[in-house]
Amino acid sequence: MTTTRSNGSLYTNVQNKIATIEFGHPAGNSFPGALLSRLTQKLNELANDGSVLVIILKSEGERAFCAGASFDELLKISNLEEGKTFFSGFANVINAMRSCGKLIIGRVQGKAVGGGVGLVSACDYVFATDHAAIKLSEFTIGIGPFVIAPAVERKMGKAALAELTLGADQWQNAYWAKEKGLFAKVFESISEMDNAIDIFATKLASYNPEALAAMKKVLWEDTDHWDELLSERAALSGKLVLSDFTKTALAKIKTK
Repeated sequence: MTTTRSNGSLYTNVQNKIATIEFGHPAGNSFPGALLSRLTQKLNELANDGSVLVIILKSEGERAFCAGASFDELLKISNLEEGKTFFSGFANVINAMRSCGKLIIGRVQGKAVGGGVGLVSACDYVFATDHAAIKLSEFTIGIGPFVIAPAVERKMGKAALAELTLGADQWQNAYWAKEKGLFAKVFESISEMDNAIDIFATKLASYNPEALAAMKKVLWEDTDHWDELLSERAALSGKLVLSDFTKTALAKIKTK
């Protein structure tokens, strides 16, 4: 069942040292600012929960993992401060995922666009189905994936980041994403994927908690400057979204 709430939904379940966070929104599991704030807060809470060793991040439905940030909120940006606040939403989530100290498994059952690709990139290990195509479409509206770029580059490399960003109108399929390192495993069905995640997460949660925490730090070495970096990138995107190019592009999309 998918949510019909305009601000989206966020549910968390903890069992056997594994926390499962499930988010949803009627517009392709996109994120309004309020939902991004809730996800950031939940990740920070789980970081301090001694009963949790592993986190699974998933979304509702079958065909869309995450359509990125809320388009309706993007249309309402009218000044630099609002722009920076809007783009700081995914920056805050990525930094929370980076610093929470718990290994995060991504469950990607469908397409991911823009900020959704950033979320997947910030996971430590990702399972996907063959419907999990990805796209960074920001150039088509005159901005760029500046906030999520560090996470994408860290996971897939600069060449893949360039291919996704410059080919802004092109989808890349799940097997391309696996080849580039974004996905660890790709399955033909959601049930196969979920079975594999259950086995993997259970094994991971049975390991030495100190070793898991230490490995999380190793995986995210040399990213301590990201709080400042992603804030700067949010300000850059916030400036670009006010450009004549972007206003014209958004107006055309709105009237379609």
